Amino acid sequence: MATFSGLASLLAALAARKVYLRRRNPIRAGLLLSVANALGAMLAAWELGENGLAWSYLVLMANFFIVQRAVSIPVNLLLTAGLLSHPGLLLRPLHISELLVVALILGLGLYLSRYLQNDRTHMEQLALRDALTGLPNRRLLENALDQLINDPRQSRFHHALIVLDIDHFKEVNDLHGHRAGDIALADLAAILRFELRDGDQAFRFGGEEFVALVEVPDRDALAALAERLRKAVYQSLRGPGGRITISLGGAMYAGEPHWQDWFSRADTALYLAKNGGRNSYVIAEDLT
Repeated sequence: MATFSGLASLLAALAARKVYLRRRNPIRAGLLLSVANALGAMLAAWELGENGLAWSYLVLMANFFIVQRAVSIPVNLLLTAGLLSHPGLLLRPLHISELLVVALILGLGLYLSRYLQNDRTHMEQLALRDALTGLPNRRLLENALDQLINDPRQSRFHHALIVLDIDHFKEVNDLHGHRAGDIALADLAAILRFELRDGDQAFRFGGEEFVALVEVPDRDALAALAERLRKAVYQSLRGPGGRITISLGGAMYAGEPHWQDWFSRADTALYLAKNGGRNSYVIAEDLT
């Protein structure tokens, strides 16, 4: 029993550590915590007998709320099997009511988790999308860049970042109101979605700034894409005051260990384009 108690405590500690270190992706932490809960409940039931079954009821229901059904169902089935394996808990004739309670909790938990999962998925999608433009937001961009840089299977050196924003956007808001500015942002997002190829992604980074994560073979191809985006916006984007333009900065991935360094090169190129007169693009030099 001491082994089970120690294992449950270890798993709970590991779960807490993963939540602390990986707040954005607590899936593994939830798995460890649910397993720790199941082991603790099983230990309590084996040690205390009928008096310890109440902890199992709580754990069976709680696991459905802690982790997704794909994890909670097998963990709860293992806990149920552990309870059934003890001859004095659920299988004795006088304890059939407890067995029915376990079955009821499993069924109710599964039913509720089905709806909770749908709500959770919907809320996650809302949290990762910009409400105005419908584009993925900065958080999703950071996740995509982290995954790209840390995944050895990705062709990282054929990827590039394009950072762009609307020229004189403050004047659009000040002269024509925030509604005009919102329309311009939404229209720019629509142009980006139309112009980018399958596999390329556009994100709203914040304010009037957007980021495109694209796959191109070299700086020349990146420059051609940046010019195509600049020209498409120049030809299509209009506001109450007339034509609206953008400036762009691009950078090929050059082996940076952190996406922030890669992004900084593209962002610096953007400011060079803006300081050079706007309605233009600058591509960062390759690192040597």
